[in-house]
Amino acid sequence: MTLMKLDIRQTNRTDVSFHDLLPSLRTLRHLLALAFVVAGFGLAAAQTPAVGTKAPDFTLQTPTGNAVDLAKERAKGTTVLVLLRGFPGYQCPYCVKQVHDFVEHSADFATKKVNVVLVYPGPPADLDQHAKDFLAKQADLPANIKLLIDPDYKMTNLYGLRWDAPHETAYPSTFILDASGKILFEKISHSHGDRTSADDILAQLKAN
Repeated sequence: MTLMKLDIRQTNRTDVSFHDLLPSLRTLRHLLALAFVVAGFGLAAAQTPAVGTKAPDFTLQTPTGNAVDLAKERAKGTTVLVLLRGFPGYQCPYCVKQVHDFVEHSADFATKKVNVVLVYPGPPADLDQHAKDFLAKQADLPANIKLLIDPDYKMTNLYGLRWDAPHETAYPSTFILDASGKILFEKISHSHGDRTSADDILAQLKAN
């Protein structure tokens, strides 16, 4: 009678060593570390600066490619920072109306030595051209009003104002900053309308 020898090495292994598992554990550790970084960034991006705190500085470009630094703008005096909806797939009529209102009151802002910085966010593809088309609906911008594009949502995310939904870009918002960057006033709209008007800003400037 022939006896069959059983080689347990050919059966299912249960004696996996720590050395065998080490590469997998390292990969898991890296994935967990990445998850914490992403989660931490999400929490940081969700923080909108409050009245009384310093507004984060940023540098963006005009539609023609000129870099504008918020720190340099606010160093000139009081700054009104307006985040528009930009280009969510079309030119927002509420934004057109709001900017037109600010342009019409540019002389009133200039009298008070106030600069207005408009931020136009949207998907990066052709955003500069969309912004030029937007400006074509306005009179020429006066020297104390600048429009900047935010093609990668740099400023929008920095201020925790990304409206991350289909056909949306950012929550329309307005901030008044003093020369040091301190936020004196803010209004954040969670709808397309409910915008801050030039008269609202002028009244706030008088109160402050």
